[in-house]
Amino acid sequence: QVQLAESGGGSVQAGASLRLSCVAAGPAVDNHAMGYFRQAPGKEREFVAAITLSVGLTLHASSVQGRFTISRDRAKRTIYLQMNNLKPEDTGIYYCASGSRRSYAESEYSDWGQGTRVTVSS
Repeated sequence: QVQLAESGGGSVQAGASLRLSCVAAGPAVDNHAMGYFRQAPGKEREFVAAITLSVGLTLHASSVQGRFTISRDRAKRTIYLQMNNLKPEDTGIYYCASGSRRSYAESEYSDWGQGTRVTVSS
């Protein structure tokens, strides 16, 4: 089982930036993909971005393309989600996840963090 520790949420005005971080610990994590999902109030959890720890291949949801960038520090087993030009619709709880492969599908991720709250006001 992979343990995930998230940080970096907060409350900001629209147009501001935030960076989320997620540190992974556990067996075989270097071969895993990691990513972020988010859940807005009253809505289902949705994919945001993912990256492979080994070679850094990425996926981004179309709703965040051009504004959010996922990256990783392989040596630190840490991923980052740089979020720029935040919008009120980006508000939600952001969950870090780890799985065997990079995917848009929630079912491909087996381990989850506790979540960090992001609030964007207009």
